[in-house]
Amino acid sequence: MVRIKHRYLLVNILYPDDTKSTLATNSPLPHTVQFHQPSPDTLTSKLLTRLLREGLSDYFGDYGAGRAAGSLQVKYFSPATSTAIIRVAREHYRLVWAVLTYLSFLPRPVERRCVMRIVRVSGTMRKAEEEAIRRARVAIQRATGVAKGERNEGVRNADMADWNGAKGIEDLDDDEEESDDGS
Repeated sequence: MVRIKHRYLLVNILYPDDTKSTLATNSPLPHTVQFHQPSPDTLTSKLLTRLLREGLSDYFGDYGAGRAAGSLQVKYFSPATSTAIIRVAREHYRLVWAVLTYLSFLPRPVERRCVMRIVRVSGTMRKAEEEAIRRARVAIQRATGVAKGERNEGVRNADMADWNGAKGIEDLDDDEEESDDGS
């Protein structure tokens, strides 16, 4: 029996403000909080899957649609945190990564500019979930720093925790190292 190995892409959806070319400098919120807005209710995991499949077809033709779309699945999507975990076959995760990179506008019914930021590529769902939880804690630290009036210090501490905790985008667990023979 053949075991199909997958990669899990942890994606943050950022929404740059359409009305301003630069961030508001007099805003009480840190710049990172201004970009990390909740997703509209009209954006669902089903719509995100459809966008990815269409992107695979547009950018990579029948080859991309046939190879990667079969194993493509949005395992988790939270509109509150604008975070998604996408599962794809290990051999084709770079195709999906490229499609996410080029996706800069969410069509109807959302109709909003966006930036898809791949935060982590992991071999297990558990590791992707742990990274999402860790990043949510950092976001809470940033927000509580603002609430306590310690805007700069809270953001600086959260940024250091984020920097110290990051292992890199592509994370290979000990039991799932890539090999050339495809196993």
